[in-house]
Amino acid sequence: MAQLQIYDPFADAGFDEVFRGFFQPVRPERNAPVPVKIDVTENEKGYTVRAEIPGVKKDEIHVAIEGNQVTISAEVKRETERKEGERVLRSERYHGSVYRAFTLPADLDEEHSEAKYENGVLELTLAKKPAVAGRKLTIQ
Repeated sequence: MAQLQIYDPFADAGFDEVFRGFFQPVRPERNAPVPVKIDVTENEKGYTVRAEIPGVKKDEIHVAIEGNQVTISAEVKRETERKEGERVLRSERYHGSVYRAFTLPADLDEEHSEAKYENGVLELTLAKKPAVAGRKLTIQ
């Protein structure tokens, strides 16, 4: 006759594999692009966009407007000086390109829009294009 055996699911190696790393904090991939974080507000004249782009010179930020689409891109450069006998123990700062594109509900007027960059925050003041009145056609 067969011998009965008590099954302990926690003793099984397969159970451990299911939960391996389950309670460990999620870490982003090393040198993965960091998305540009933005806040967008609207008033009757247009939109205000505030984008966090720390550690970037204003000459390295590019903003493009096409219709109602806005594109922000920048190159984050990390300047490092290693001294003789010095070694890196941990490096978490990102360097590379950052990019963000988004669409707004109304077309934008590129001529009357402005951008300024101060203390790591890019502020865009985007003017709405005035609505074009429809033209009535006469039937001949």
